Amino acid sequence: MDPATEYLLQQTRRQFFGTTGVRLGGAALGLLAASARGAAPVARVPAAMPTERIQPALKGLPHFAPKAKSIIYLHMNGGPSQLDMWDYKPKLAEQFDKDLPDSIRKGQRITTMTSGQARLPVAPSMYKFAQHGKCGTWVSELLPHTAKHVDDLAVVKTVFTNAINHDPACTFVMSGREVPGFASLGSWLSYGLGAETNDLPAFVVLTPNWKSKAAAQALFTRMWSSGFLPTAHTGVALRSVGDPVLYIQNPPGVDARHRRAMLDALGELNERSKARFGDPEIDTRIKQYEMAFRMQTSVPELTDLSKETVATLEMYGPDVTKPGTFASSALLARRLIERGVRVVQILHRGWDQHGNLTGDLPLQCQDTDQPIGALLTDLKQKGLLDETLVVWGGEFGRTVYSQGTLTKTNYGRDHHPKNFCMWLAGGGIRGGQVFGETDDFSYNVVDKPTHVNDLNATILHCLGIDHERLTYKFQGLDARLTGVEPQHVLKELLA
Repeated sequence: MDPATEYLLQQTRRQFFGTTGVRLGGAALGLLAASARGAAPVARVPAAMPTERIQPALKGLPHFAPKAKSIIYLHMNGGPSQLDMWDYKPKLAEQFDKDLPDSIRKGQRITTMTSGQARLPVAPSMYKFAQHGKCGTWVSELLPHTAKHVDDLAVVKTVFTNAINHDPACTFVMSGREVPGFASLGSWLSYGLGAETNDLPAFVVLTPNWKSKAAAQALFTRMWSSGFLPTAHTGVALRSVGDPVLYIQNPPGVDARHRRAMLDALGELNERSKARFGDPEIDTRIKQYEMAFRMQTSVPELTDLSKETVATLEMYGPDVTKPGTFASSALLARRLIERGVRVVQILHRGWDQHGNLTGDLPLQCQDTDQPIGALLTDLKQKGLLDETLVVWGGEFGRTVYSQGTLTKTNYGRDHHPKNFCMWLAGGGIRGGQVFGETDDFSYNVVDKPTHVNDLNATILHCLGIDHERLTYKFQGLDARLTGVEPQHVLKELLA
């Protein structure tokens, strides 16, 4: 029930006329009397005192001492091919253009995009792999910069998901459920841990552009939505074109002093409404108005890269000074974390290579590989990697068989939810390891299956949260990020 509607339904006829008639008249007479006496106006209380945390942590959180204070989540939207990037399968060269064996497929469902094909021809990766670091992790030639950091990475080769299509798979990896309406990972962290700054939101989302000309899947706001949690914990998406936030500048004739006075008056009215109706969303509105005022100063400073060293800019690559690129977003992620933001989520589109994989995948890697390598180096140099968890992944993997025509130089891959690769680095993670193993076709998990929500439980653990204890009453259940089925923290990944 809406609090305002419920309030009106519970009013009697006498209360209605009492509040809108007699009491309003009494207030007017009181004001006239005060004016006649020359009384000083009532002092306005600011909507949020500067000493208060606009987005504080819940009482009792974190549940235990965290290894990470913040998280940067790098989501490659569309499903990056594990076969061409992380899951090295040298024996596949012998299987080129042979039919996928029934003993490997095992009657598993496939999408309608390939279920009608006469054949499912095996397509080995055409990219070379090499071992890197002291740990010897195999990495594709497409990722030379990320490969330099394998001793800091825990590569999980056996992530699996319930969904086989993009929208439910993205919703699932971000919220723990395939259906809309549930809170995203970033929103849970904002709700539980809050932010260490009053000048920027706890949860910020960046959606950079991409070089591949292929059509990309849509990004839905449910991937950073607060769902049933208070709306203050929805991710704030900074725009990649124009001002990062709309109306960041005051209109002509309005300065910061006037804006402050307006917000103080508005805050007082909203406080009265909150006291009257008890609607928690009014409190959200008060805090968001205050945050918007502060962002008018903090966002321009955040996006001003003029104080970054030449060496830092060169490390991120030539696109770093172009707003809206992945390189620019990666540098902004570091700057956001430095300024006390809890969660930064970068969603990079264009990874859905059903055809022309060899034309599109290299462009996607060119967008992201050098900036990701630079981000890891940058965090490490500034002493931030130990307290920042970095996560890389997509919503599912790609099939070993080709979708459409297979040639020696090109192929496409369909959706594959049974196993795909993700990696974690930084706060709380023991780097230099590969977790789990798949069969020779990268089609089935043969060791250490990792459910998406096992990974989410592990992420929460690194930030000091017991995933079973961070709950919110919704639809009669104590809802949580990791769902109602038993999930477990991947302790082998932890430092």
